[in-house]
Amino acid sequence: MPSQRTLLVFGGTGQTGRHLTDLALAAGHRVRVLARTPAKAGPTRAGLEVRQGSVTEELDLDGLLDGVDAVVSLLGDVQAQRTAMVNTAFVRRLVPAMRRAGVRRFLYQAGALSAPPHARLTPTLWAIRNTVARSYDGQHRDNEAVMRYLADEAMDLEWMVHRAGIGSDGPSKGVLERTEGTPGIGTFGDCAAYDLRLLDDPTAVHTMSLSAYRKTGRRAGGVARDRS
Repeated sequence: MPSQRTLLVFGGTGQTGRHLTDLALAAGHRVRVLARTPAKAGPTRAGLEVRQGSVTEELDLDGLLDGVDAVVSLLGDVQAQRTAMVNTAFVRRLVPAMRRAGVRRFLYQAGALSAPPHARLTPTLWAIRNTVARSYDGQHRDNEAVMRYLADEAMDLEWMVHRAGIGSDGPSKGVLERTEGTPGIGTFGDCAAYDLRLLDDPTAVHTMSLSAYRKTGRRAGGVARDRS
């Protein structure tokens, strides 16, 4: 991946997406955002391009992908995903377009309560999903279908899935790292910073990991292990 690149961001006007756009622009990258309401992308800034549209409508995906180095999907619509596999339908259109454009790097952000293919949630995460987070079940089923599609039909792309545990906005709580243990409840800004780092991590390709805050005194790099 080039040090300065052009990112195509879906969901860039959401809470994580706005942070990711700000961080990417501050790092000198160019960001192309698709937005149903362009004004929600914030003020005009150098390096930011906003195109109007929605993933549920017909899109010129070839045009959107022209000159792009990597794609980031932060899509989530709880209401729509209760009755339709919105993200799955879109990713099934996006991946062939990425192949045509020669764009290989793709980051998809799901939720910590979405189980990867051929795996089960821990008892704790399963209990949370089926009680306090039950209203989000459609969203998680949609995310799970996306992950199955990527694993079964898109191994030629350099995809990575961040199964994020997002709690709230606010000041940074630290640095998130990949983990196969207990997920952390990250802020939107910390998740955005983690997503940007993940794009440049070759060891993250074809992973569907959770994230947790780095333990105090732990050296950077690698996959964090749960010590609870």
